[in-house]
Amino acid sequence: MGKLRFLAALFGLLGMINGFSQQIRVADSICDQAGKIFSELNLVLQRDNGRLWGHKMSGPVLMINPATRLALANMPDKKGIMLLHGSIYAGLFPENRIISNSAVEWNGRRWTMVRWPLNGVPAEEMNVLVHESFHRIQSELGFKNPGGAPCSHLDTREGRIWLKLEIEALKEAIRSEHPAPHIAHALMFRKYRQNLFQGSRTNENTLEMNEGLAEYTGNVLSGWNINEFHRQDASQVDWFYDLHTFVRSFAYITLPVYGYFMQQSDAEWNLKIKQKTDLTGFLLAFFRIGSAIPSQEEVMLTGKLYKVDSIIAIEEIRELIRLEQVKRYRDIFLGDSVLIIQSVNMGVGFSPGNLVPLDSLGTVYPNLRITDVWGILEVDSCGALISSDWKHVSVAAPKRVTGSLVEGRGWKLKPATGWNLIRVDGKYTLGKE
Repeated sequence: MGKLRFLAALFGLLGMINGFSQQIRVADSICDQAGKIFSELNLVLQRDNGRLWGHKMSGPVLMINPATRLALANMPDKKGIMLLHGSIYAGLFPENRIISNSAVEWNGRRWTMVRWPLNGVPAEEMNVLVHESFHRIQSELGFKNPGGAPCSHLDTREGRIWLKLEIEALKEAIRSEHPAPHIAHALMFRKYRQNLFQGSRTNENTLEMNEGLAEYTGNVLSGWNINEFHRQDASQVDWFYDLHTFVRSFAYITLPVYGYFMQQSDAEWNLKIKQKTDLTGFLLAFFRIGSAIPSQEEVMLTGKLYKVDSIIAIEEIRELIRLEQVKRYRDIFLGDSVLIIQSVNMGVGFSPGNLVPLDSLGTVYPNLRITDVWGILEVDSCGALISSDWKHVSVAAPKRVTGSLVEGRGWKLKPATGWNLIRVDGKYTLGKE
């Protein structure tokens, strides 16, 4: 493991909470590895020098291990928690903060944050780091993080069928020497799908504007070209199809591919995108595709080119399973045996690939971590329901209380000081003394 270096510090908030200095150990190999990654990211962003977005993207970066909360950074925070450790800075990230691939305000800086360790594939590591670096500056570019609900229609039979066909057409565009017809077909499937579900064009636009532009940025600045797309498209689509749901993940696939082809004739197409741009309309205009909605007969006939019959057969089986799962979740969260916690200022970390929309009730998150003034909730199975307005979270009723920990089926809650379980009309909630 190599020689261990020691650093000791009073870690700001953690020190105040725990009342003593904390000593952490960081292996030389970890410091060297992190330093190399920071250096490579810096070279990539310096090479761009702000050309892609008219704004330099270099800045503070945090890589954090969720298991140990060890944080590695390319510069110190402004409160002195991160101390110099070789060529990098290291410290402990507070327990009451969410760790995820995102951008975060912490201790006087806005950071690019990624979960550590990375996956060991250099091109993919750099893509993630650049993707999250875009999120750190997106508000400065005029793109406010829109948040918003998942695209629930993409968990239905019809929504998934026509999304898969759009992606299959984009796959063929990447592989073909003549991509234009396949791009036209992909946009045909998109128009048809969005016409089936009221409001879906707006919801899809919100996620593509946020994650699609970030992923495109990661691909471009990481040096991807058609050879990388040839190499990656099959594995990326296989990864995507293996996800339990598509409701928050589709934008990582769609817009980056369209963006690659737009870049071939207009390297600055992305600079024409604004906060209120309708991306579907933009794509249709860019590729000179009419806005008329195709008929069912037309899309079914075109779908024969992209395995539509096989896709339909798979989705019919999945739909039966989904309906059973929705019934089970409704039985859990609409029953009396439930804990409902009101949101005050929730911070939420979750996996975007396994969400389950539950009609108008909200969305079930099978795995997540929530921090709020009332404490820390961790769900590792069975799921939690976050209401569609994000005003409360529900889990199955508590089974036991031991010390400062409340536990139920698939979850555990560490209440903040002064917060306790309260039972009203058979249901549980959290209240403050």
